Amino acid sequence: MSELFDRHQAVLPKWLAIYYSDPLEITHGEGRYVWGADGRRYLDFFGGILTTMTAHALPEVTKAIAEQAGKILHTSTVYLSRPMVELAEQVAELSGIPDARVFFTPSGTEANDAALLLATAYRGSNQILAMRNSYHGRSFSAVGITGNKGWAPTSLSPLKTLYVHGGMRSRGPFAHLPDDEFIAACVADLEDVLGQTRPGVAALIAEPVQGIGGFTSPPDGLYAAFREVLDRHGILWIADEVQTGWGRTGDHFWGWQAHAENGPPDLMTFAKGIGNGMSIGGVVARAEIMNCLDSNSISTFGGSPVTMAAGLANVAYLLENDLQGNARQVGGRLIERLRSGCAGLPGVREVRGRGLMIGIELVKPGTDEADPEGAAAVLEAAREGGLLIGKGGGHNTSALRVTPPLSLTQEEADEGAEILLRALGGG
Repeated sequence: MSELFDRHQAVLPKWLAIYYSDPLEITHGEGRYVWGADGRRYLDFFGGILTTMTAHALPEVTKAIAEQAGKILHTSTVYLSRPMVELAEQVAELSGIPDARVFFTPSGTEANDAALLLATAYRGSNQILAMRNSYHGRSFSAVGITGNKGWAPTSLSPLKTLYVHGGMRSRGPFAHLPDDEFIAACVADLEDVLGQTRPGVAALIAEPVQGIGGFTSPPDGLYAAFREVLDRHGILWIADEVQTGWGRTGDHFWGWQAHAENGPPDLMTFAKGIGNGMSIGGVVARAEIMNCLDSNSISTFGGSPVTMAAGLANVAYLLENDLQGNARQVGGRLIERLRSGCAGLPGVREVRGRGLMIGIELVKPGTDEADPEGAAAVLEAAREGGLLIGKGGGHNTSALRVTPPLSLTQEEADEGAEILLRALGGG
């Protein structure tokens, strides 16, 4: 164990998850690669938990940060901020939500907190619908709507949460059904839940692709079908795009667009990739919802001039270089390479995902039982081969998570796939 890890353990909480039996200190990065204090170069297929969206040390972003830092670092929202207004204008337009208003926060957790505050205030109810196997952050209210027990350390909550089926396609009581019957069964479950609770539920919050849950997703159209039920009851739809947004899934700019028959969500949260490592989160909502609060508020660090400058430069690079298209093309080929390489491996239950958001679920060979020890072993073997990946999943952290920066080249995708397949025993 390193001297730095000893110091880490002495002053930081034991529940702060950290990877590897010999934890890694990353010292610098460039493009899709990072370097550790051990002197080794690693191909980064995790991007700081989906946060390094475009590239490490992207010149356009680092230049924007340096220039803004040379002017002023901080003002807070009690003053006008040109970078904040400009980024809010762009996010509002990109969101697809009509008459949109944007509130910036320092993280996705706070973004979801803000969305919950708005929805419950607007509807006058603390009842929230959430998906089983979901994850929405580490705060008290976000934990209260998280349907993944591995990331919910307490059952106490200011909210009454009702969990419904649908977020995980390949497990659960409806997994055996074809897509159309799966959607119908989940809608019937939603109707039943609503029939067993007091009227006036505030909102459904859902990740279009469940992130910490292992990159599981329902068939396209599930949330559109849910929306028909929600609209009849006046219930709002919050799309948690913290991990799915900004083109990562390739097919769509936002995950909700795979369920877009009834238009955009009422509220949408975002974070992670927009800042390319800088702390930006936020919620975007229709004006009538955003403006429903009847008391003052501020955001001390949300909308900071430096983070807003980073976000503007990062989104500009993303759009100008069609990184969504790159995620679709390179990610599509990467998924197929992993699927073909994993075919026949007894420990691989499923390779799933879209674009550059790929999950590999592991089970103990010959069973359908989750294999968290196997996932941890593959994580270690991939690192030894020079590749960094993540892990998650609703069944004891048994899914590998692959989320490189969206500028990944085909050559780098092939390199990473080869390392990962060797680590899985298929190389």
